[in-house]
Amino acid sequence: MSAAGSEVSTGREASAEGLAANDAGGGSSRGPGRPQQEVVFPTREQYVEVVRGYRSDGFEMCVDVCGVDYLTHPGRRLPDGVEPERFEVVVNLLSLSKAERVRIRVQVPEGDAEVDSLFDVYPGVEAMEREAYDLFGMVFVGHPDMTRILMPEDWEGHPLRKDYGVGRVPVQFKGAPGPR
Repeated sequence: MSAAGSEVSTGREASAEGLAANDAGGGSSRGPGRPQQEVVFPTREQYVEVVRGYRSDGFEMCVDVCGVDYLTHPGRRLPDGVEPERFEVVVNLLSLSKAERVRIRVQVPEGDAEVDSLFDVYPGVEAMEREAYDLFGMVFVGHPDMTRILMPEDWEGHPLRKDYGVGRVPVQFKGAPGPR
């Protein structure tokens, strides 16, 4: 998308006014038999309004919300005006009626890993946002239940972060069953 502070419209207009698309995972692509896909890069401040715009423009399904840790890829290609951050929230929206897709990529800084929740726009993202929180430590502000979903509540750290220590988790076995 554009640099912070730009005014943004919603839906289709948003991608034309102030939202960057690029050739590095951006722009639009269509292969044989594949739905149209557009990639946009809103700022964190623009994020929810851009998604609302796509929702009102007929993108009735949020297929996925996930996190990405670019710790080992800081020099990745992004459109002009988009500053790379360590984390990225990626949202995939689908319009069944138009056979189109849109991917929304939001840069999230390591020191302030928070973005607004999409729960009010697409209630089905509840578990997906919790998963990104649990595995990457990204907090979705306004989420109704921002708690772990996969790891135990007392787990320390976020296992899909690239700097998470790879170690052994001790497994306790009960005695082997005797002959039957």
